[in-house]
Amino acid sequence: MAGKPILHYFDGRARMESIRWLLAAAGVEFEEKFMKTREDLEKLRKDGSLMFQQVPMVEIDGMKLVQTRAILNYIAAKYNLYGKDIKERALIDMYSEGMTDLNEMVLLYPYLPSRDKDGRLTQIKEKSRNRYFPAFEKVLKSHGQDYLVGNRLSKADVHLTELLYHTEELDSTVLANFPLLKALRTRVSNLPTVKKFLQPGSQRKPFDDRKCVEIARKLFS
Repeated sequence: MAGKPILHYFDGRARMESIRWLLAAAGVEFEEKFMKTREDLEKLRKDGSLMFQQVPMVEIDGMKLVQTRAILNYIAAKYNLYGKDIKERALIDMYSEGMTDLNEMVLLYPYLPSRDKDGRLTQIKEKSRNRYFPAFEKVLKSHGQDYLVGNRLSKADVHLTELLYHTEELDSTVLANFPLLKALRTRVSNLPTVKKFLQPGSQRKPFDDRKCVEIARKLFS
């Protein structure tokens, strides 16, 4: 029997959090090995674990997978969160990729210099309210189903729910005009696996604070 996936990263959100969310939604228990020093990262590089010298890295099914999207796609395919056919997969990929721009802005926000944060927050508010969230609200309205694709949970729903939570941390009223997105977030959040992940004490990570940012800078700079 295969062991639990092992996630190699530092103890923060950044580029690993979407992987944690997807594994949790799939009901998959996982272990984490946190890098705390530059030496921890160099050890992974020297032993050949990191194909491109970068993390995140996930040990799963005898592989050492790197590149966040490749990891997410493998998890989605393995745990039936990737649609029933190639057309559904294309939509799931399109929606997931469509979130990337906003997700990157939100993900990198804590790591910006203080002088740049106000401008970035304005961008996040503008793009979420006027470009991205209206697009996904329209998708849900167009078919009237519970989930974005095929009326069943996919990685696109999990990614969007994560993004809604993270954006709302920066802009508490961002969902005021998007009732279908609010309903989707509630629906996904009430799934037993996700509900467990959202509880205090889970492996879900809090907003990347100053301490987390300093650890990341020491590791990667």
